[in-house]
Amino acid sequence: MVKKSISSVKKTEILPVNYKKFIASLKDKIRSVQIKAAVSVNKELIKLYWEIGKEITEKQNNEDWGSKVLEKVVKDLQNEFPGVEGFSRANIFRMQAFFTAYEKVAQAVRQFESLPIFHIPWGHNILLLQKIKDNDERLWYASKTMEHGWSRSMLTIWIENDLYHREGKAITNFKTSIPAPRSDLAQQTLKDPYIFDFLTLHKEHLEKDLEDGLVKHIQKFLIELGQGFAFVGQQYAVQAGEHNLYIDLLFYHLNLRCYVIVELKTGKFDSRDAGQMSAYLSAVDDQLKHENDQPSIGIILCRTKDNIFAEYVLRNFNRPIGVAEFEVKLVEKLPKELKSSLPTVAEIEAELSVIPREKKNL
Repeated sequence: MVKKSISSVKKTEILPVNYKKFIASLKDKIRSVQIKAAVSVNKELIKLYWEIGKEITEKQNNEDWGSKVLEKVVKDLQNEFPGVEGFSRANIFRMQAFFTAYEKVAQAVRQFESLPIFHIPWGHNILLLQKIKDNDERLWYASKTMEHGWSRSMLTIWIENDLYHREGKAITNFKTSIPAPRSDLAQQTLKDPYIFDFLTLHKEHLEKDLEDGLVKHIQKFLIELGQGFAFVGQQYAVQAGEHNLYIDLLFYHLNLRCYVIVELKTGKFDSRDAGQMSAYLSAVDDQLKHENDQPSIGIILCRTKDNIFAEYVLRNFNRPIGVAEFEVKLVEKLPKELKSSLPTVAEIEAELSVIPREKKNL
């Protein structure tokens, strides 16, 4: 009699119903603690560097310690903590510079450890000390680094592009067209001028050349626009009765929770530009805006503008509109590899012949 072998059936592991939710929650808690620990370690390190810089400065001021004594301090610390880069000669002197730079600022603040310089990496602080002389400007960039999580390379870009003097400087009617405090956030979202240094255009370029260039370099364009912008489309069509309206560039802003229309003008700002933008904003709000979205915002980017004239024009509009200038690299003659991108006279005439009358007349 042959015994039948009982085949072993591999049991499928059955997980509790809420297991996935449970493990996801644990992972989130661990990541949160890891981030907090990293921030805490960084803060303690910056505080240590501050204290070292403070004590060295006080010794120099009160006990006439010279450079030879400081060199001895560096050697002793390096011998005690071999391989620790933070105690290099250059870094010890940076600690002293760090303390002396912000000493008066710290004296004016009750809890000086709350200053943003204690919440960003040491490398960022070194960059601020090397690149910027004004403390208010340094603290502003440090705060922005905290807010947006900028890397050192990104911080370098914003410093070199002078973001401090450009952010929030666009001419707008936001104070009267957008309720506070959202109006302040919207104002700080805009810049003036916008720097499109990644574009090289012919001196007599068309709006289409500018538009196509920005879309081609959309990632760099989004960086210059700032955090929160999401690209929706180019020449975005909306219907206004019997009229077809074409929006140059349409975005959605994740923080403002609204659509943002960008219209490009290669010449000087004109009052008709605001009228055109007002029509676009009305159409987008009627057709695209969700019930949970905020009213749309318009940005007119032009080569030049008269600030006082722009203020007068926008004062009469209840739709939120901002006007800012932009800068690109202009050349008399383009390199051969770029010449092919310029339209011929025939192409320009063909382009103008198909532009909807509605857009030209608004």
